[in-house]
Amino acid sequence: MTSPCRVLLVYPRFAADSFWAYKVSCEIVGAKYPTSPLGLITIAAMLPQTWEFRLVNRNTEDFGEDDLAWADVVLTGGMLFQQADSLKIVEMAHALGKPTMVGGPDVTSHPHVYEPSDFRIYGEAESVIDDVVKAWEAGERSGVFEAPKFQADVTKTPIPRFDLLKFEHYLYIGVQFSRGCPFTCEFCDIIELYGRVPRTKTAPQMLAELDRLYELGYRGHVDFVDDNLIGNKKAVKAFLPHLAQWLKDHDYPFEFSTEASLNISDDEELLRLMQEANFFAIFVGIESPDEETLKQMRKKQNTRRSISESIHRIYAHGIFVTAGFIVGFDSEKGSVARPMADLIDDCAIPIAMVGLLYALHHTQLGRRLKQEGRLHAGSDVQHATNGGDHCTTGLNFDTVRPRNDILADYRDVLERAYDPVVFAARLKDLARRLDRSKSRRDAPDGDLKNNYGTIETIHSIVTRLPEAREALWDAFKYCAKTNPAALRLIVSLMSIYLHVGPFARKVMADIDRQIAEADVPAIPNSRLPVHMERAALSA
Repeated sequence: MTSPCRVLLVYPRFAADSFWAYKVSCEIVGAKYPTSPLGLITIAAMLPQTWEFRLVNRNTEDFGEDDLAWADVVLTGGMLFQQADSLKIVEMAHALGKPTMVGGPDVTSHPHVYEPSDFRIYGEAESVIDDVVKAWEAGERSGVFEAPKFQADVTKTPIPRFDLLKFEHYLYIGVQFSRGCPFTCEFCDIIELYGRVPRTKTAPQMLAELDRLYELGYRGHVDFVDDNLIGNKKAVKAFLPHLAQWLKDHDYPFEFSTEASLNISDDEELLRLMQEANFFAIFVGIESPDEETLKQMRKKQNTRRSISESIHRIYAHGIFVTAGFIVGFDSEKGSVARPMADLIDDCAIPIAMVGLLYALHHTQLGRRLKQEGRLHAGSDVQHATNGGDHCTTGLNFDTVRPRNDILADYRDVLERAYDPVVFAARLKDLARRLDRSKSRRDAPDGDLKNNYGTIETIHSIVTRLPEAREALWDAFKYCAKTNPAALRLIVSLMSIYLHVGPFARKVMADIDRQIAEADVPAIPNSRLPVHMERAALSA
């Protein structure tokens, strides 16, 4: 029997000027933020259920001394771009004499940054949470707990405490099926955090989580937050028929999105199963149009293929693709702006997250750049004044190409990708290719936030963006006439443009400033990084 304890779970604030904030898009449907803090509510489920819990999301609600006064302990932590606010929360708690616990991806990746916290949990919590509770019960008020890497048994992870969420605050709710990814992308930290052998939950376990969401009255968009849902194809193929049957038995209360690697397009069976399980969107990391650059970054799954044809095969199953692109790799030969912008258009990717390469210190890329003396010291520490993502805070290393050339390329891609006429043209192309004939057309019954597709919604969008009015109305009318089954999704993408269009212009202005003020010399083009010299010698 554990003693009483009041646990305040505080989800740190992301910077408001983030590509992913979608603030205006949320307002269109009455939400406050895109997604919910799955990590914290999962931790709450692991702790003794005789304890009391209160969740505060700093991105959606106020947080102050009354919350802290209630608590016996304050739990926080998150991702890199929540670092500054995580530390602020620790400081606020300590000011009132409250002990703190921190954990999560950034705490694990940058442990030295979080030394001010009393308790620090490194790695996946399932493996050490019992030790944390025992220490607390024994009266200890500080400690470091490090989980063995990649050994957490996710089949024993409890159902997250979804009851702590205010569903009306979010565009969608997150769940997780798997952790880990089999690939070895040099810049990515997923394999550093979760390993290369994806571990999956069981089908009954996953359906129990959906049962809980359903019982709590949630209806609508659910995102599988897996970094690569298809990392274990055998497991996900075994799970999807159960998910499809569950949906049918419950009259389709949810529709799903996720992240997956591009090789999903090679598997017709898998795409069919995802379509039958009511998936409507996938985020794919494309990164670069250049084959050699893809090889150098070790993203082999994107090579030896037509990327646009691969994307179009996904569209043929009623699932649209948003994608990530990165500018600033060593192997870029001259300007990459035009081929990257061309690829975005050729694929008809509506929303492209284009960022500057950022070398996370604990990745293969970070370690290589550090060994070569190119990684900027201290760039693993984020400050409140930093941007909310890699759109303006990338290139934390000495570049091979002149830095200003990379920045100019990046700016040019943004300018073209988010020109309202070009964006609307991609929506029309998407409408031509997105085959929703075998997908459910309507939003789940009871989803109060999903009123996309109505005249009122499109009117609200174009009223807020008069410079895009004509182009967006044209795309709306085209889709309504030629592919009405896709209209709701097309309008939802227009609502995202409410944020990313103006955001792109803001980033462009910041890049222009950086170019004008640039004083960081690039590595002379005559010098090759060590790994490229080796590749040249072995060729």
